[in-house]
Amino acid sequence: MKRNKITNNKILSVYEAKGCNVSATCTALRIDRKTLLSWRKSDEMLNDKMTELEESLIDFSESKLIEQISEGNLTAIIFHLKTKGKSRGYTEASEVNANVKSFQLRPLTEEELETLAKLNG
Repeated sequence: MKRNKITNNKILSVYEAKGCNVSATCTALRIDRKTLLSWRKSDEMLNDKMTELEESLIDFSESKLIEQISEGNLTAIIFHLKTKGKSRGYTEASEVNANVKSFQLRPLTEEELETLAKLNG
């Protein structure tokens, strides 16, 4: 389907109705996933509006999580602590952050090979 037959408003309306699910949106619009992603990449306004919808969905989910925490839902409380309370030790796994510098190997010179041979007997 040509781009001019599907307006940004139509895309955004369907995207919101489908919970920001790309596959479901594409199915409803009868377009390929790659097509929608291409349109999004090439249309800054469309991308910005889709991002806003995604952020709104996260905000909504967070508000529902807070409601559950307020009602004493232990699962919600544990989930929140594991995701937001990591700096206070609420985690089941250790996280390791490593900064590894890369280097390139070069062939040994004849002199270095001789020295190595002498060291190894």
